[in-house]
Amino acid sequence: MDGILNFLSELSWWVWVLIFLILLAIRDIFFQRAHSITHNFPIVGHLRYLLESIGPEMRQYFVASNREELPFNRIERIWIYASAKRENNYRGFGTDRDIYAIQHVFINNELFPFKLPENHPNIIDPDFVPCAKVMGAFNKRKKPYRPGSIINVSAMSFGSLSAKAIESLNKGVKLAGGYHNTGEGGLSPYHKNGSDIIFHFGTGYFGVRNEDGSFSMEKLKRLVAENQFIKAIEIKLSQGAKPGKGGVLPGSKISKEIAAIRGVPVGRDVLSPAYHTAFNTIPELLEFIEAVAEETGLPVGIKAAIGKLDQWEVLANEMIRTNRGPDFITVDGGEGGTGAAPPSFADHVSLPWVYGFSALYKLFKRKGLTDRIVFVGSGKLGFPAKAAMAFAMGVDCINVAREAMMSIGCIQAMICHTNRCPSGVATQNKWLQNGIDPTLKSLRLAQYFKTFRKEFLEITHAAGYEHPCQFKMHDIEINVDDHNLSKELDQAYNYEKTPVPFEGMQKLKDCVYLGSTKTK
Repeated sequence: MDGILNFLSELSWWVWVLIFLILLAIRDIFFQRAHSITHNFPIVGHLRYLLESIGPEMRQYFVASNREELPFNRIERIWIYASAKRENNYRGFGTDRDIYAIQHVFINNELFPFKLPENHPNIIDPDFVPCAKVMGAFNKRKKPYRPGSIINVSAMSFGSLSAKAIESLNKGVKLAGGYHNTGEGGLSPYHKNGSDIIFHFGTGYFGVRNEDGSFSMEKLKRLVAENQFIKAIEIKLSQGAKPGKGGVLPGSKISKEIAAIRGVPVGRDVLSPAYHTAFNTIPELLEFIEAVAEETGLPVGIKAAIGKLDQWEVLANEMIRTNRGPDFITVDGGEGGTGAAPPSFADHVSLPWVYGFSALYKLFKRKGLTDRIVFVGSGKLGFPAKAAMAFAMGVDCINVAREAMMSIGCIQAMICHTNRCPSGVATQNKWLQNGIDPTLKSLRLAQYFKTFRKEFLEITHAAGYEHPCQFKMHDIEINVDDHNLSKELDQAYNYEKTPVPFEGMQKLKDCVYLGSTKTK
């Protein structure tokens, strides 16, 4: 035995490698049938799977050009990172974008930009841009709410994002004066760091559900009463990543903490159905909205991706007939988001944001309802030029999800659904989460918001306006043909935005500063 051990110990390392490869080849040929490539090409076939696994990273860093990648190209990501870190986000030598490409956006500037008068609020605070409208004003809710920022954090739940990511976003939103949408995973301790909250729930009613999974009004009332920073309620009808489809949260991800927050059993798979049980028809939806608003005193809105418009037409008609309805509507784009979804849904179900929003807004304008509603846009709008287009089309404020994630460290690894997010943002892995410092990352989220608002205001002033709500459809042009033809938005989408009442930024400052709920 000693002789054998001595012999083995004297073998060179390359001999051990050779032995390993021989054993691997034997295993590939005789003992595995799952992969034909490795069976037919033992050893070498494994290189194919290795290269395939690192293909996205290779393309992202070495192959794709600055403008090629989706969902966010390198230039967009660099702008977010630099803005969040307060670094130089300028670029020299002109644009490298193909400005003749279809869907390219142009902002029509004035000969003489808007000049800030003496003592103007934006001289004191260059990124002060509250929402020009008030949620709940038309329906006379007990606690109307004017968002203190035109850019806010979209619905991303604790569970899909890590605890430290949620904490970073919440603290950052507080610093930036916006609101933080909880997503449908319930209100966690990490949402309680001082920012305004929009409490969001979907078909699973997580956090406000009975044991059988049905909606509990009593739990919602208690939640709102105990957490005065909740400023509005959002009911999710559908989302851009997978409209019309529910989801399953595997039992392996249901920790004691997540179970307590969501109101579900520990370690058991949790189904989020494709449909609501609290209502089934448009009239029932309106009754539900009014009941929630009456019991909580808060503005109540709905979130949806847009497809067929027939039920939206019914909703509009019911709003006219009953003189009530949602206080705000969040329109999600079919571009998808952080939610894991089958490619068949993410790629094909529901309209992209510009098509969906324009179709819905046009319908509500035709019915004379646009003044009643605060429109929230959600779909890759976290860039000043895209936001200008959205405001010209009728948006009153925007929600950002993936842009906010990038500001706190997301690198667009696109493995949010695997629980292996390398930046610690979209995972429940404790080790990976340790890479996030909420104190630092919250500052970066706040700085991204402030830089966004500052640059957006500068674009607004260049167009001759004081506040983004003043943008009109003809202020923006979009390429619609490959023969150097462009159309103003009102011609491209065949409607004109309803003017938003606006008496000046000073008036807004007198009414609201960083989340005040005053309506006048």
